[in-house]
Amino acid sequence: MPPRSTAGKRAKAAQATTPLSEYSAKRTFEATPEPAPALAPGTGPLLFVVQQHSARQLHYDFRLEAEGVLKSWAVPRGPSLDPTQRRLAVQTEDHPYDYASFEGVIPPGQYGAGEVIVWDCGVYTPDEDEKHVHHDQHLYHDRKEAERLVLEGLAKGKLSITLRGEKLKGSFALVRTSDAKNWLLIKHKDRFTTEAAVIEQNRSVLSGLAVEDLKALPVRRIPASRLTPAGKPEAMPAKLQPMLAELRDAPFNHSDWAWEPKLDGYRVLVFIEDKEVKLRSRRGLDLTSSFPKLVAELAQQAVKGMVLDGEIAAFDAGGKPSFATLQERVQLKTEKEIAAADRTAPVVLYCFDLLHFAGLDLRAAPYSDRRRWLAQCLLPSPHVQLVHSAEDGEALYTAALASGFEGAIAKRKDGKYEAGKRSGLWLKVKSTQSGEFVVGGYTKGKGSREPLGALLLGHRSGGKLQYAGHVGSGFDERTLAQVKARCESLKTDTCPFAETPELHSPTIWVRPELVAEVQFQNWTPDGMLRAGVFLRLRDDVDPESVRRTEPRPTVQAAAARSTDTVVDDVLRQLENKKTAFPIAVGPHQIRLTHLDRVYWPPDQALKQPAVTKRDLLRYFARVSSFMLPHLADRPLTMIRMPEGIAGERFYQKHWDHELPAFAETITVFSEHKDERHDYLLCNNLPTLLWLAQSGTLEFHVWH
Repeated sequence: MPPRSTAGKRAKAAQATTPLSEYSAKRTFEATPEPAPALAPGTGPLLFVVQQHSARQLHYDFRLEAEGVLKSWAVPRGPSLDPTQRRLAVQTEDHPYDYASFEGVIPPGQYGAGEVIVWDCGVYTPDEDEKHVHHDQHLYHDRKEAERLVLEGLAKGKLSITLRGEKLKGSFALVRTSDAKNWLLIKHKDRFTTEAAVIEQNRSVLSGLAVEDLKALPVRRIPASRLTPAGKPEAMPAKLQPMLAELRDAPFNHSDWAWEPKLDGYRVLVFIEDKEVKLRSRRGLDLTSSFPKLVAELAQQAVKGMVLDGEIAAFDAGGKPSFATLQERVQLKTEKEIAAADRTAPVVLYCFDLLHFAGLDLRAAPYSDRRRWLAQCLLPSPHVQLVHSAEDGEALYTAALASGFEGAIAKRKDGKYEAGKRSGLWLKVKSTQSGEFVVGGYTKGKGSREPLGALLLGHRSGGKLQYAGHVGSGFDERTLAQVKARCESLKTDTCPFAETPELHSPTIWVRPELVAEVQFQNWTPDGMLRAGVFLRLRDDVDPESVRRTEPRPTVQAAAARSTDTVVDDVLRQLENKKTAFPIAVGPHQIRLTHLDRVYWPPDQALKQPAVTKRDLLRYFARVSSFMLPHLADRPLTMIRMPEGIAGERFYQKHWDHELPAFAETITVFSEHKDERHDYLLCNNLPTLLWLAQSGTLEFHVWH
């Protein structure tokens, strides 16, 4: 056995040549929160990370995973997406893999003292072969070959790589200068180049904090293994069914949930295998041929195996989402028609989930990780975009409605992707109550509606089609002709419902293959839908999947202040002793007059004083939270007594004068009279008080 001193020298020499020895020698791990040295797990795509480091001078640390460690360069001016900017990158010691997710404060007196955030992170791949020929066949799926080419490029002093991060995307070059430690980080020309300074985006992609925030706020670290796509290896799925959301009545804010706008389009799963792209609808229909321009953009994702979940949306001339425009687009057949539609009515695919990437099943990972991986791995283009996500559900819901969207979707951050299941891990909040129904027949109408009076609707229950009522409102000339033509092709002599419904008009049965979306108030006690209005046909919904939609209160656009606060404001304003003045009801204004007018005279026997218009307004404001849910979305017939109960009475079904901006109406078709009529809806507090000002003492609504 050699002398102890010789053995100690050998051990020290061996330590000096092991990976991360320089990293370890510079740090005292009892004093710094930085991770201890450990090698990478060695699975999945290669990781890159950029950390913003506020040391003696603010700089950016650019790191690439290779050989089980993070090869590292300090970039004083930070990375750039401008190909004309050649950024100095000074090579530093290798860092451990776990350093990739490090955020925190390195204490004074320690090496590199200062604040550190993860400015960007994602996956990367070499994009040139040994002969420096650029190629589109990226190697996210082949870690061993990717790592070989990376090490070879670094040894030669020239490495070309493609980054997929949240801020940095596209091809970059690392080129060694004559000084072995000094390299240049240069952006290659591609569709991600821009002269805008990307370093102005100064917040962490993990915590959302800026470096200066770390002086006062703690940061919660996540394992580095969760920074990039991770999951069980699997072959590229041939088919998947989308996860569906449960219905809820109102948006909310909670730290466990994130929110996205609910788009009014076609739900699709996108399967990408190299240059081959397939678009499949919610019911499994192949929509690939309907969107050639979209497919061409998706073919540029440059990955061997990727499955996206998203929604295809079309927009009207005003820039608002238009399901009718999209539906017309899907029905086009010839290449010439489709090419013309690509020019005049382009569509956008909004992506909101990543289910498979480069041979990995991501569906068991929590939503928060899948969302981060989607933001990294998706290469956006003009018609392929990442959907917006936010923490504030109430604000996002309001903004979504203002932009013409259906509502909002809440997703639990720790929830996995439950393919083919309607799950409580996703919740949808819509501005109107609507449901999907199977069309089982239609009735003849009268006059101009003779070809089609109403659709007979049902839903699946116990393997049978249960009758759920009819809908005759909501059609215009175009949709009437469209629905009639679709029904004509499905005519049958057999009633498709489990029990033949009671019929009052000539009826034609159809095979139960069409699905209609219908807005309605709620269900009657005997299971019929109430006050239905036809919205559209849903070719993307499988008729076998249609189930009864349970009732819920209609959600109105969120107000800037709570209802209780608005009511308190109204009551305070009614303390004004004047008999005529305007009051503010939230953002709206109502002109009040004759507030001292007696609506109910005093009753001596009951010792009841006179009740004035002012008293009625106070009463309506106080009971509005109980009264409005009963009135909401129901066509209203009013009995008005402007002079009080002793004066003249007016029975009023329609309002012929101009309505205030806050008052809503609904158009109802009368088969009996072959006419359309607009009915008033009392859906909010301003409308309720405005009707009281107009002398409305009785409110009669449809049941």
